[in-house]
Order: sequence, then structure tokens, then C-alpha cells
Amino acid sequence: MPTTYIPRPDGDFAAFSNHYYEAVEKWWNMQGLDPSDLTDLKKALDTWNAMFPAHVAAQARAEGARQNKDAARRELERQVRPIANFIQTYPKTTDADRATIGITVRQPTGGTSPAPTSRPLVRVDTADRLRHTIRFTDEATPTRRARPKNTLGAEVRLRLVGAGEPPPADPEALAYLTLATSGIATTDFPLSDAGKTAVYMLRWVGPRGAVGPWSEVCSATVAA
Repeated sequence: MPTTYIPRPDGDFAAFSNHYYEAVEKWWNMQGLDPSDLTDLKKALDTWNAMFPAHVAAQARAEGARQNKDAARRELERQVRPIANFIQTYPKTTDADRATIGITVRQPTGGTSPAPTSRPLVRVDTADRLRHTIRFTDEATPTRRARPKNTLGAEVRLRLVGAGEPPPADPEALAYLTLATSGIATTDFPLSDAGKTAVYMLRWVGPRGAVGPWSEVCSATVAA
């Protein structure tokens, strides 16, 4: 006998099976039939009613665990990338270092790449609270967002200074922030940094670690 009247989705099946048993039990009693004939049906229903909610709860826990895992991975990847970019572009990093660490070892292209000769032009957008958006172009083509030929992007360095503290002019006094490849970079600040001045300097980085001259110092207040 076909059983197409039995719903396939588990939720629909749960509602159907409980209604089905109640209706069958009522009909069975009205006919004066032996109620023990329904013992196995009732036992199967009780088992289902115990197992189905347990399955739903386990699925919910698994989904929560998956979301937590994905969030942890995103955060870890976010922390991995700037460190890898710094190591990749650090002048003393060798291909052996890159291979040992597990980051990209660039294939030789038949000769050294010349170091960039121009500087980034930098401006900082402070419209967002506790966030700076750093935009930069090349001084040779200031109206275009494209980076100079044979460069990977711009190394961005940052230092926060308090009120009345002079901004440093030496890039070595600034901390590495990121390697920005698209003409834009963002940095977010904690509330404790509100009112401080962020000092930025940028320079172009070539594909084999050659670097160009530093930009002028660009400063911006962290808006609260």
C-alpha cells in the first residue's frame, strides 16, 4: 500500500504522526478493538518523540559551533595577513625564510626589479567615528588610483601620539600597519585612543622587496 500520505520533512512528519496516533487510538476504542494491538505503534511514537527533539537540538548546537568556528577562522586570518605581508616585504627576508614559514615564495623573473622612485600621496578620511580611511595615489599620477608599475602596493606605518606630542619624522619610529594594494586602507581604534593623533607614512614596495622613498608625514585626529 503506498505511503505517500506520510510527509517527508521531519517537522511535518512529527505533527502528522502525533495526530495520526491520537485519531487512530480514538477510532480503535470506538470500534471496541483490543488496545494492545497499538502497543508497538505507541512505543515507536514515543521513541520518535524523544529522538526528534534531541536531533533538532544537536543540529542547533552544531550550527552554533560552526558559526563560532567560522568567526574564529576569520579573526585568525585577519591576524595572519598583516604579519605575512610584513615578513614578505621585509628587506632581510629570504626565500628560505618564506618557505620555512609557509608563505608565498615568488618565482624569479630573470633579473632584479628596480626600486620604486616615486612616493605615495596620502590623505586620511576621518568621517567615521574611531576609524581612519587612508587613501593614497602616486605623486607621478595623482589623479589616478593605480599604483606605479612593478609595485605590490604601499607599506603603511602608523604611530599614535598624545596631545602636545610632536609627530615623529623618522619612519622607524612608526609601527608597521599593513601592505595596502588597492589605494585604500582602513584602521579602527579603541575608544581609549579617541582624541589622539595618528601619524602615517607610506612607501611603495616592489615585487621582490625593493622599496621606494617614504611619503610626507600625514596626521589625523581619531574622532570620538
